Amino acid sequence: MIPRSSRRMVAAAAVAVTCTAFAFAPSTAATATAGDAVQPAHAAPGWPGEPGKPDRPGKPGHGATVPVRLVAVNDFHGNLEPPSGSSGTIVDESGQTVEAGGAAYMAAHLKRLATDGTIVVGAGDLIGATPLVSAAYHDEPTVELLGKLGMRFSSVGNHEFDEGYRELLRVMKGGCHPEDGCSPAGRWRGAAFDYLGANVRFKKAPNVPAVAPYAIKRINGVRVGFIGLVTKTTPSIVTTEGIKDLTFVDEVEAANRASRELRRLGVKAQVVLVHEGDQINIGQSPDACPVIPGPGMRIAEGITSDVDLIIMGHSHQAYICKTTDPAGQARYVTQGSSFGRVLTRIDFEIDRRTKDVVRSSVTADNHVVTRDVAPDPEIVEFVQTWKERVAEVENRQVGAITADITRSPAPSGETALGNLIADAQLEATREGGGAQIALMNPGGVRADLTYAPDGVVTYGEAFTVQPFNNLMQVVTLTGAQLDALLEQQYEVNRVLQPSASLTYTVSASAPVGSKVSNIAINGTPVTEDQQIRVAANNFLVGGGDGFTVFTQGTDLWSGPLDLDAFVNYLQAHSPVSPPELNRITVVP
Repeated sequence: MIPRSSRRMVAAAAVAVTCTAFAFAPSTAATATAGDAVQPAHAAPGWPGEPGKPDRPGKPGHGATVPVRLVAVNDFHGNLEPPSGSSGTIVDESGQTVEAGGAAYMAAHLKRLATDGTIVVGAGDLIGATPLVSAAYHDEPTVELLGKLGMRFSSVGNHEFDEGYRELLRVMKGGCHPEDGCSPAGRWRGAAFDYLGANVRFKKAPNVPAVAPYAIKRINGVRVGFIGLVTKTTPSIVTTEGIKDLTFVDEVEAANRASRELRRLGVKAQVVLVHEGDQINIGQSPDACPVIPGPGMRIAEGITSDVDLIIMGHSHQAYICKTTDPAGQARYVTQGSSFGRVLTRIDFEIDRRTKDVVRSSVTADNHVVTRDVAPDPEIVEFVQTWKERVAEVENRQVGAITADITRSPAPSGETALGNLIADAQLEATREGGGAQIALMNPGGVRADLTYAPDGVVTYGEAFTVQPFNNLMQVVTLTGAQLDALLEQQYEVNRVLQPSASLTYTVSASAPVGSKVSNIAINGTPVTEDQQIRVAANNFLVGGGDGFTVFTQGTDLWSGPLDLDAFVNYLQAHSPVSPPELNRITVVP
């Protein structure tokens, strides 16, 4: 199932989801009755807590409380191999920067942390924006790996929707990809864990969950409820077409509703897995709490006090915090970095009589996945198998460069690599779509192109730069709309990367809304009524990253995938030199 890239996102973009197609409505979790133990859709193969073994962390005996251990991972993004560069290091508890991450090392550390029956959980973005070894097979390798590691539940993240809701259902339930077919491993059997998303609903039936809102797990006779949430901003950061039939309601509202349902089922011990989080002051221990309050803390402080702890993701930060719930009780809030560099261990006890978490018993630790341990041999072999399957495609040369082409921004905000990608997109859309300019979102450029050792650019390297396989599209904007779009950059704090055909001036001191002037296409000034054909990926054209002006465009034309445009440009123009950073002029 090596991707025929010209078809991958076309298939995802063509998704049409209806309420009647909903496989969970209502979910097994939502229909549990008192006394039931809701298990994952498939028994998780392998350790910990192998099928048939009791879910007992430690030896609780017949004491007044039941001990529970959770191990959480968030924002794994399919990093089966140890991530490189800054993505592969983290500051540890002693303040030292150490190499971290990699599936085989994560498995080794998890074996050390997991007692019999430990519940492994996730907080979203386990897949999507992944390296080629996983993405080439629509992230089936990553989902299979997480099943091997014993994962039971995870919230959906925004990246779980990268290829649309229909594809997420396939990943969860099984079956071969509708366009690319089965992977070399054969027919996909589906995830060995449950995805949860209490705030993901159908637009036409907003009371019907599109993803199971919660699940219940029995541990030594006491039930624990897990509620899943994803950031409500998901529609602005994923491709519109794939989620057009979904709505993402407020996280606090959805969590509180799910919590009430769990209480009605007699489940008092409750955990929220939420794919939303906050930024931190960098350089801190992963166990510190240098959080800059934002959407994550809004959620953490707003969710009902019936929820006992909150595990976060999305912002790729590591922190262990205590906040105050609406009843004034202390409540742990955690996040475990990204790319498999941290496993968050949380221990607590449940009172056998009240069936609730003893808040004073909760402890948490962000355990760094260092590479100074022996990697797990089973996972080493697993990853190597997938590397060999994808090697032929990954190592194919697609071009060459004369020097590093990076994402380092000029004072204007433009970058050499962003400009290069915009030029490639313009060339790919000029003939069929009549494009005159192209604009690239900087968040879609995921890695630098480095010259070492010989300037060769492989398909795998090009893919790492642009892993989303978005569709290139062209729309018509007026000159006034283009001006509004460029002004919008300074509202959302993201500078779009322009093709060489577009130049303009930005006044640093001017107020937002009046910063842009002297817009020109190929040196000719743009007029307000002028009709301009603008190329961008379908994420931007759908209003992604807050660029809502794009949605005013008319005469939509769809062309190749952005990765194909980039690869074809490299093939046609190699060796490629870093473009000059002179398309946006900044004045006082």
